[in-house]
Amino acid sequence: MENKIKIPQLKKNQLLLILLIGILLLVIAIPTEKKEKTSNLKEEEGRGVEHTVFQESKEEEYLKNMERKLKDTLENVEGVGKVDVLITLKSTGQKVVEKDRNSNRKYSDEKDASGGLRQIEDEQQEKQSVYVQDPDGSQKPYISKELSPEIAGVLVVAQGGDKPVVIQNITEAVQALFGVEVHKIKIMKRSDK
Repeated sequence: MENKIKIPQLKKNQLLLILLIGILLLVIAIPTEKKEKTSNLKEEEGRGVEHTVFQESKEEEYLKNMERKLKDTLENVEGVGKVDVLITLKSTGQKVVEKDRNSNRKYSDEKDASGGLRQIEDEQQEKQSVYVQDPDGSQKPYISKELSPEIAGVLVVAQGGDKPVVIQNITEAVQALFGVEVHKIKIMKRSDK
């Protein structure tokens, strides 16, 4: 005798119901994946907003750039070794706005109580900012020059920071580059951790 497994025959309605349940499960699964992608996207956008909110100022960018350049340069000097640099600012950068100056001088004669005559000079000066028109029609002040931030001090931590020749070379380099006084430059030995 042959043992046959009997598979129940499904009716048309049952097949249709199974098919609809499969489609329903598929529809439920797809939006869940999209929601996850959307939420990840929102997190990324949120991070972008944070970066915008905490975006570095020009002074911080200037500092990091100067520190990086000094670090890269000093690491190429014989005997210096690996270097870390910290620069502090005394003041921020400034933009100097061009101004038109008009001066008016007025002379007047005045008699004093004893009958003497004296001439009084009165000078008035007016200053007005000079504006430049952008292609879009807006106006902004004309910047005649931009001053870099003033450096207050420099700290250099170098592997060769305990050798007098290296200390002197680093100090002279920092003085030449930044115009910082010697007492505002500190060279230290880097630990070998």
